[in-house]
Order: sequence, then structure tokens, then C-alpha cells
Amino acid sequence: MNTIKKVSLAPKTIETANTLSSSILETSKKRAGMIANMYATMANNDALLDAYTYAYDSFRKNAGFTPQEQEVIFLSMNYENGCEYCMAAHSVIADRMSKVPKEVTDAIRNNTEIPDEKLKALSLFSKIMIEKRGYPSELDIENFLNVGYTKSHILGVITGAAVKTMSNYTNHIFDIPVDKAFESRAWTKN
Repeated sequence: MNTIKKVSLAPKTIETANTLSSSILETSKKRAGMIANMYATMANNDALLDAYTYAYDSFRKNAGFTPQEQEVIFLSMNYENGCEYCMAAHSVIADRMSKVPKEVTDAIRNNTEIPDEKLKALSLFSKIMIEKRGYPSELDIENFLNVGYTKSHILGVITGAAVKTMSNYTNHIFDIPVDKAFESRAWTKN
């Protein structure tokens, strides 16, 4: 992993953010009961926070994956990108909201064998899309399709990659601290 100089950026609040970001932060607080540190940092740029929250919500609603599969995609991409903040956050979401079996989440976090063949193929393809920067081989695609996914699902994985690019890169550059709500699943890539 490359070492970059971390940049500091004061997080925004509902009161200090521009109108668009303020509205998004307010909605987030109503939905989750908190404003995540990542959202407060993203609120420094309306385009980023707006694009991220829109793409995230659309991925959740429209990409064609179950909540468990969505977390497998996000966790796998977080692993591949080495994003400690998102790995902690999505591990908690996987445990509490999406009900991903703990052995699946832990296998992704530890880069070990996933006990479910379809989720294993989804995780592998998600990692390949990040690792190969969107250039999977024919065999990579064939292996993904052979477990029951479709070509439309490939586009859904691409949507997940776009969402994770926005969040992972923000967390990398600004070294955003993991929220207290996610500390129980703190993670560091080996």
C-alpha cells in the first residue's frame, strides 16, 4: 500500500455545511441517529456527498443484489482497497442490519475461504474488479456467471465499485476516525 500524506479537513455539521450537504446530513441523522464522521467530512463538497448518498441509495435499491450480497460486495472492495473505516462500518451493518453470517463477514475481513460458494464467487469478482481496475478476464466473468449471477449483476458490481471509490478514497486521504458506533468491528489490513 502506498503511503500518502494525510490531509486534515474539519468536518461539517448541519449548521456549518452548505444547504445541500446540510439537508443530507439532517436526513442521515434522522435515519441513523447519528452523522457518520465520513459524511461530515464529505459535506465539505456538496457534489461528493450528494453523489455518494445518491449512488449508495440507488445501489441498495436497484443493483439487483440481496442485502447480504450488497455487504459482501462492499466488504470485499473495502478489503481490496484497504479501507479501515469502511471495513469497520460495513462489518457492523453486515452483522446488525443485513444479517450476513458472521463467518462470511469474518472470512472477508481475514481474507480466508468464504463458506458459501455463491458469496465466495461474488466476493472474488468484486475484488477482481478493484484489483484489475475494471478489466476482468473472460474466465473471471465466466466464473461469476457460472454461480448464477447475470451480466446485469456485473453492472451492479460496477455501481458498488463507484460507491466504494468515493468512500474509500475519502477515508484514505483524510484519515477519518472510525465512529464509536463501528469501533466493535475495527479492522486493519495485514
